[in-house]
Amino acid sequence: MPTLEHNALVEMFREHPELAPRWLATLLHVEVPPHAAVAVVESSLDQLIPVEFRADLVLELRDESDALVLAIVIEVQRDMDPDKKYSWPAYVAVVRVRKRCGTIVLVIAPDAGVAAWAAENIDLGLGRGHVAPLVLGPAVVPESIDPADAEKETELAVLSAVAHGNGPSGLTVVQAALAALGRLDQAHAMVYFQLIWNGLREPMRQALEALVMERQIEGEATFPPFVQKLVDRGKLEGMREGKLEGMREGELKGKRDTLLRLLARAGIALTEDESAHIQACTDVATLDRWIDNVLGAKTATEVLS
Repeated sequence: MPTLEHNALVEMFREHPELAPRWLATLLHVEVPPHAAVAVVESSLDQLIPVEFRADLVLELRDESDALVLAIVIEVQRDMDPDKKYSWPAYVAVVRVRKRCGTIVLVIAPDAGVAAWAAENIDLGLGRGHVAPLVLGPAVVPESIDPADAEKETELAVLSAVAHGNGPSGLTVVQAALAALGRLDQAHAMVYFQLIWNGLREPMRQALEALVMERQIEGEATFPPFVQKLVDRGKLEGMREGKLEGMREGELKGKRDTLLRLLARAGIALTEDESAHIQACTDVATLDRWIDNVLGAKTATEVLS
């Protein structure tokens, strides 16, 4: 059964069919025929063959005279499926017969291993012919790390996050993609977010959660609201309280250290009880008063009064 991730990628090309010829040219360096329009057509290919074959999507490229110049069969592949090595040639043959034009298979494979498998030539028999799928995978999809570029090419940034989200630059790539989702309507943005999130492994999910929490604590709303809600409110409050407590403890330690240095410079010795009394103080105002008392004092009792 198709997953959300599968359907989200299919819908990306259904709603933006122009992405396919553009990425064929820019990412795979394929010489795409000149065309004036790209349109989605039916994906059912069962009318000319006895068993049903259903591609994920079929696109038509037409020139200015409305003549068909190329058909593109889109297939989203997240796992290795041996049956595809038989169905993909059938897709090419059937579409080519029906459309009377050149036909290619474009596979979207975010996983590097699946992409390499999908790119293998499919021998049609005795080495006398083959089908060579074109594949958009991590090897050709760039790491989109610049938020400005991601905003201009949001769909490419999303595909980049899916392909590279678990890599060395994964957090930067994901961050750029999520920031770019702010330009989309919430329905599409949430689907793309779920697509990215579902593709992340646990270490990267934890890193993203930590980043979202940090930005929220600092009051920097750099992610769309639904991404910020990723972090459980209780977890966020706990982290905020923990950070504030850490800041407060750091301030107290700094005050205590300053007081002890001033006492040492003034030549005022402390008993164990007096030293413990200073270390146990958790009131900033009291520590400030003791620091002020050091000036002109001769004994610890005068300072700690």
